[in-house]
Amino acid sequence: MEAVTDDDLKTMVACTNRLEQLGFATQFKATTAGLKSLKTEKIYAPDEVKIVNFYRFEGASDPSDSAILYAIEAEGGEKGTLVDAYGPDNDTAISNFIKLVEQIEKKVDKEL
Repeated sequence: MEAVTDDDLKTMVACTNRLEQLGFATQFKATTAGLKSLKTEKIYAPDEVKIVNFYRFEGASDPSDSAILYAIEAEGGEKGTLVDAYGPDNDTAISNFIKLVEQIEKKVDKEL
């Protein structure tokens, strides 16, 4: 796969599309029971997932309109994404779940 530049990852749509090309096809949702796959309906505990990368985005017209996109690998090989508002508007269910995840990485290369 060809190298990715910073320009390729400036929007959430472009970044999400790139992650889907790399196999991150599932969308996840944080629930009180854990992280739920919207594809398989399986629910994962924090120790069953790792965040392999994350990306922050600011709104073009309003810097407070921010979001964070997590690239997640779950036990058993399921890979997908989770989106949250970044800052005071974040989803507490997502924040609480993310705080419990032990493996969180931020890749500096443009592989994903």
